[in-house]
Amino acid sequence: MKYAFIEHNRHRWPVSLSCEVLGVSPSGYHERKSRESGDTSRPRRNIANDALLVHIRAVHAASKGEYGWPRVWKELLARGIRVGKVLDCRD
Repeated sequence: MKYAFIEHNRHRWPVSLSCEVLGVSPSGYHERKSRESGDTSRPRRNIANDALLVHIRAVHAASKGEYGWPRVWKELLARGIRVGKVLDCRD
């Protein structure tokens, strides 16, 4: 019922405000909305992580495997790719 109310009134009040008042998380609202719409694609975050991994591997390969995470991170920033922290991605 809460999510239905938020959906019905999303043009009247911001979703974040409605979620706060009703005690639900905005991410929960959006998750449920995507499930109801039949969107079965991968979450956007997983796609972004896969793309980031490609960039990390490219920088690592260009350095012939000599760069550790600090240099890889700095190189990504130099290329305009903002990341918080590069984790171990050896798999």
